[in-house]
Amino acid sequence: MSTTNTSGRRKTAVARIYMTEGDGNITVNGKDYKNYFPTLPLQYIVSQAFEVSGNEGKFNVSVNVAGGGVKGQAEAVRLAIAKAVVELDPETKSGLRAKGIMTRDDRMVERKKPGRKKARKRFQFSKR
Repeated sequence: MSTTNTSGRRKTAVARIYMTEGDGNITVNGKDYKNYFPTLPLQYIVSQAFEVSGNEGKFNVSVNVAGGGVKGQAEAVRLAIAKAVVELDPETKSGLRAKGIMTRDDRMVERKKPGRKKARKRFQFSKR
């Protein structure tokens, strides 16, 4: 099997992965994913695509991730892994989609508007 390249995005985080057959090692920016994502919920998010598709411990994944916060990065990695798994085995797509893993969550921070404090908050109104 050759290397499978995919990318995943969430908010401003972008993850590019390179997946090959192996023994289940996941490295993120040169570190083990358990060191890069120290909390258990984030580690679960990263490995969720493998658990749902039943491919735990079958692939080595090398990830380059940039931008955003740690949760956005974890969800970007999850989407990239899910896309790579579907590329190798299209039958797993329905199970991943049922869990909501194949959907690109496109919610972003709303931009600040001119004449306002933040995106929607206004300056205090003074009648007199």
